[in-house]
Amino acid sequence: MIVPGLFASVVVTAGALHAIPADMIGGLAVITALGMLLGPLGNRLPVISRVGGGALVCLMVPSLLVYLGAFDKNILGAATALMKDANFLYFVIATLVVGSILGMDSTTVLRALARIFVPLAAGTAAAVAIGTGVAMLFGYSLQRAVFYIVVPILGGGIGEGVIPLSTAYSKALGGESADFVAQLIPAAVIGNITAVVLAGLLKRLGERRSALDGGGTLVKPKRSAADAETTPDHDAHHQPAHALDSSPHYALGLLLICGMYVLASVAEPLLRLPAPVLLIIFSVLCKILNIVPTSVRSAARAIYAITPGHLIYPTMVGLGLLYIPMGQVIGVLSIGYVLTCVAVVAVMALVGFYTGKALGLYPVDSSLVTICHSGLGGTGDVAILSASDRMALMPFAQISTRIGGVTTVISAATLIRLTSP
Repeated sequence: MIVPGLFASVVVTAGALHAIPADMIGGLAVITALGMLLGPLGNRLPVISRVGGGALVCLMVPSLLVYLGAFDKNILGAATALMKDANFLYFVIATLVVGSILGMDSTTVLRALARIFVPLAAGTAAAVAIGTGVAMLFGYSLQRAVFYIVVPILGGGIGEGVIPLSTAYSKALGGESADFVAQLIPAAVIGNITAVVLAGLLKRLGERRSALDGGGTLVKPKRSAADAETTPDHDAHHQPAHALDSSPHYALGLLLICGMYVLASVAEPLLRLPAPVLLIIFSVLCKILNIVPTSVRSAARAIYAITPGHLIYPTMVGLGLLYIPMGQVIGVLSIGYVLTCVAVVAVMALVGFYTGKALGLYPVDSSLVTICHSGLGGTGDVAILSASDRMALMPFAQISTRIGGVTTVISAATLIRLTSP
């Protein structure tokens, strides 16, 4: 921790002197120095190490420090240039999606995609009902409970959920959309934090009861001789790069991952689906049709194998610096508000667990994918899966977040228009 601590001090000092370049290099210096310092620290702290550990500390400590004014604008500007302007977050997500899908068995991918919608739908319905009930017990009106607490948690993040919701609310009720954003963000953030903590607890449960835990594999393998040959990579997602290919062509892997995301972005306006969802679809098609050569697939898997071990804590720091507005969360804190947010996410976790178990999914992994619906979009998916050490579930988490979020936003926008005076 001496070297990370030293360079974290250098970065903070440079920020105070306005000397950090506001570009990708400066941003990487900021998030890497803090990530290497805070991640191992979180994994060693009592209690916290059991409920998300390094991921939780990397997410919350930078957010709290920003709220307290500990970071200079130069530091935040460098982080913004990397995370938002250069879209580093979606590079990480694209790497996890493409690499994990190309490393799965084709049959396993299809079985998982066919089944994951049931826990997602059941968990969402139960979360809306129970969450609304809890809020009303604490004196919130039905409209306030549904549209201002429950829906923002399930909306798919800030950019994909809160912003379009605020526009819909302003058109239906009058007023400025910015005023609604301030009212919706706290629930989304508290829901995401709750999901991160629950992810850490689910990881602990899986360690204690291995029969419930797929370790990043969603569907339980069939117990037949033929299937045994197609599902040996239960732990393939955790293999180091050298175990996948003795000499991987990393540049080729980067080209495949980035090229697939560019293709998804080009197709987005044509197919009317979000680019992250199209990235999943295109990756699945490539896997099923077997159109990606083995050497290229291995190269992408090699890039994928590096990401969870070396880039996740720095990424979490970037999320905490820029995506978790601690001031807005603190401003609305009350017992009833927090318990409602916790109830929404906890119910999703429970329903996802038992519904997944009934469908032949690993309950822990099914529950994790389901609660990704309560995360802050791609930001939340990275945080939740990082806390549970299940980055291999990213394709399914993206489906939970994107499809679940879009459905929630459309439903809420329609309902508030119909029920507004």
